[in-house]
Amino acid sequence: MFKGMGDMAKMMKAAKDMQGKMAEMQEEMDKITVTGESGAGLVRATATAKGELTALEIDSSIFHPDEKEVVEDLILAAIKDAQAKAAERSQQEMAKMTEGLGLPADMKLPF
Repeated sequence: MFKGMGDMAKMMKAAKDMQGKMAEMQEEMDKITVTGESGAGLVRATATAKGELTALEIDSSIFHPDEKEVVEDLILAAIKDAQAKAAERSQQEMAKMTEGLGLPADMKLPF
């Protein structure tokens, strides 16, 4: 009868440990940055692994009034590239955490 209580305590401790590791990982995601680019590097967007845009670099050679739409497209493409890389990096970090906890690699966290 008491054996089940010990297993429950272990499960509660494991859940608490996982919650702590999730909090640490969320903090880490704010520190990890990725850079997306477009136009062969003429426009670069930097984002956190959470996808928050933190910087935008634009080469001055693309500033021609008659090419405004091209510049806007390049900026949008760089931002989308950074966001895609951020999502990929976030998944990689989650996979590391689930692997470290002995959970299936394809398990989606947070629940």
